[in-house]
Amino acid sequence: MTTLRQLALACAVSALALNGAIAQTAPATAPAGTYTPSSGQAGKDVVWVPTPQALVDRMLDMAGLTKDDILIDLGSGDGRTVITAAKRGTRSLGIEYNPDLVTLSQQNAEKEGVSALATFQRGDIFQSDFSQATVITLFLLPSLNVKLRPILLDMKPGTRVVSNSFDMGDWESDDRVEAGAGCTSYCRAFKWVIPAKVGGNWRFGDGQLALTQTYQMLSGSLTLDGKSMPISEAKMNGSEIAFTAGGKRYTGQVTDGTMTGTAEGGAKWSATSFKG
Repeated sequence: MTTLRQLALACAVSALALNGAIAQTAPATAPAGTYTPSSGQAGKDVVWVPTPQALVDRMLDMAGLTKDDILIDLGSGDGRTVITAAKRGTRSLGIEYNPDLVTLSQQNAEKEGVSALATFQRGDIFQSDFSQATVITLFLLPSLNVKLRPILLDMKPGTRVVSNSFDMGDWESDDRVEAGAGCTSYCRAFKWVIPAKVGGNWRFGDGQLALTQTYQMLSGSLTLDGKSMPISEAKMNGSEIAFTAGGKRYTGQVTDGTMTGTAEGGAKWSATSFKG
């Protein structure tokens, strides 16, 4: 009888050892309440490094976050940006590949009492739909920012994108901010506003507005009464357009292939997109 018990115990130990080996070779999810991430730990595309809370606050301030916004954090880590936004009354979603960080974020949101506004999902940011966002936050490498750039530029004009530390290649930022005293690393953030796409030709009253667009920056000419004038200080801010031509400043709004606005001095103007 003793021999049978010893044999059963040996089999059980062997089974535990085998299960342990399998667990080491397959992704595992830590039991709830036991997972503690380490700064610098490996992730799918980048290592995880927490954003200093001071910079989180400055990033959301720079984005002009309101309760009417929808914030989505791409690679949300431990959830601190999403939770901070939710504390401001903003509906927020974190997309994170690491299931343990997703669980931890959900636990943190519950502890802070913002689970109704702060939600998290496991996913690959390059396979996820975040088109409903009005504010995007991220802390990725420059190469990943550039890879995301075409997706971001197809989002609704006026959407704000805020990145911790890293830029978007040759897409010049609209603003930048520092975390301030006490921050020792990863202390800068950049902001971009998704511009409306206006490159091409526009009927401008009896004249023509020809625009070349590089991200939010514009160049081109305004032709009025047969006189062509180069435009300068030309830029998009979401769906808002502003440029100077012939010594006069023009500002306006772009909506569905139409521009309407006011010229310096108060005169109204409008323009309609056309091919040619």
